[in-house]
This record gives sequence, C-alpha cells and structure tokens, in this order.
Amino acid sequence: MLRAAGVGIGDEVVVPAFGNAEVAEAVVLAGALPVFADIDPVTYCLDAAAVEAVVTPRTAAVVVVHRFGRSADIARLHWIGQQHGLLVLEQGESEVPYDEIAQRRQRAAYLDSKLKGVWTPDGGDGHTYQQYVVRVPGNGRPDRDAFARAVRARGVDCKVPVKTPVHRLPEYRRCVSLPQTERAADETLTLPVDAALTKRDMQRIVSACNALGGLLQPAV
Repeated sequence: MLRAAGVGIGDEVVVPAFGNAEVAEAVVLAGALPVFADIDPVTYCLDAAAVEAVVTPRTAAVVVVHRFGRSADIARLHWIGQQHGLLVLEQGESEVPYDEIAQRRQRAAYLDSKLKGVWTPDGGDGHTYQQYVVRVPGNGRPDRDAFARAVRARGVDCKVPVKTPVHRLPEYRRCVSLPQTERAADETLTLPVDAALTKRDMQRIVSACNALGGLLQPAV
C-alpha cells in the first residue's frame, strides 16, 4: 500500500509504537523510515498533536491504527495531513457483527460498574470493545504482571496487549520520548468480554480482580 502510494527511499512515515511491529515492518519494506509518535492515553491510538510534533520535510505519510474497538481522532489527523501534504492511511480491526458488539458492550458495562482497584476504559462514542482494556495502577509493569498472574490463577483468561513497544525492540530501537506509550505498555491488561461469556463467567472475572483490589491504589 505504501509503495503503491509512492512512499519509498528517503521518506519518513509516522507510526505508533504501541502495538505489534507489522506497521513498522511495512514501512521498512517500502524503503522508508518509521518514525514513532506517542498515543492518546484514552484511545490508545496515535495522538494528533504528537504526530504533528514529529513531522519533518521528509515525512510522506502517517499510518493510523484503530485499536481495541476505539477509533483515533481521524478528522484531526486528516487535517494535519492536508496541512503538511501527507498521505494518511488507516488500519482498522476486523469487523464484528452488531449483535455481538451489543453483547460486548453489555458485558463491558457490567465490568465498569463492578470492578475496583483498576482503571476501567473510557467507553466513548462508538467503542466496540474488541478488547476490554483496564489499567493496573501502582508502580508499573511489576504490579501489572503480578496482578495478571494472580487473576489467571483464579481462572480468568487475561492478556497483556502490548508487552514491548515497537520503539524498544532491538531492530527499531529509537531514543524517543513516548511516555504515554510506555506507561500503557506497563499498565494495560485485557479482560474477557466475549459474547459467549455467561453471567457466572462475568462474576468470576469481577471476583478475581476485586480480590486483589486491596493490594493496589484505588481506582479514580
């Protein structure tokens, strides 16, 4: 897609570091240089102001990744693209049937109302809850990882969505400041909200998480 759009050697492409390396790999395959910008801490998508801050005369494109069922501020990102003559590409998530989205939203609302000791996601407009992402407050990754192990021991299939930001991988290591990206990588954890989950399953998730709430700072 990048090559077809004319992106190539000598160009820079702004991409997120919070996620997998596929986007950065595509930029490299096109002969361009991936430039990492920070994320919005609510949507986990590229932050428009952070994108504009890293634009240079060599910047040719921005690849926007919509994540966890939340959309980036695409209107503002397109505006930035127009101001600087940049190609703005979007990478979406697999589509989910509306009835399944409705069930996920129902389960997410239940968790929102019951969970303690973690920061629940900001639903916002149009959140489809491809993943239900909470933050484990405290001292960063050690607390989150310990929390995850304890929750799994109670039979809950939780996952760490991004273990290492792309800009920290050896092949893409950059000396850049991405505080929101790094904080999200240290604190985030996904909890199940699949449509197949029963009420008892949801109660088990809440019970497992809340049993550990006293070990952590209270949610705010």
